Amino acid sequence: MSRWFVYFLSYSFLGYLLEKLHARLSHSPNQLRRCFLLLPLCPVYGLAMTALLALAPEETGFFPLMLLGGAVCTGVEYLVHLFYDKALGVWFWDYRPMRGHLQGRICPQFALIWGLLSAAAVRLIQPLLESLAGAVPPWAVFLLWMVLAADCVFSWSLLRRYGDTELLSLRALLIQARAVSQSKTSL
Repeated sequence: MSRWFVYFLSYSFLGYLLEKLHARLSHSPNQLRRCFLLLPLCPVYGLAMTALLALAPEETGFFPLMLLGGAVCTGVEYLVHLFYDKALGVWFWDYRPMRGHLQGRICPQFALIWGLLSAAAVRLIQPLLESLAGAVPPWAVFLLWMVLAADCVFSWSLLRRYGDTELLSLRALLIQARAVSQSKTSL
């Protein structure tokens, strides 16, 4: 079980790095790519990759793995977006400007990208992660669980209260806290 948690965290972190790279390369006005957590993790990537690893047969060719990866990752992306929308009232991504999108949650262009990236990750990154995951001591896994759980609770309550993904950065959070503090003292 701890091995799967390490996979989840690793792919969530790699997804965070991918989001940062995408923001930089696309010259996005929002260079602070945020996810559900304050930690540098994008859980949708971790969930998608662990789902793919659980579902993919051991000896799968690259092209079938790419098709399966595209379908699994896109399905997870849709469900996570739906959850964020319905449970928290926030959207972290919006594909409405893309052709062929489904409710702004998924689109064929990114399904293709997820397929390519996930197949490459299974072939190139997963063998390294398998060897590293076994080396993580149980106490470290427990500590990581606790940090992630605390961050989930904090982020969940922040998003439920304010409905603003912009607050998922330390700078924005401090500005908000200062504004709340000043409004209380001015009363």
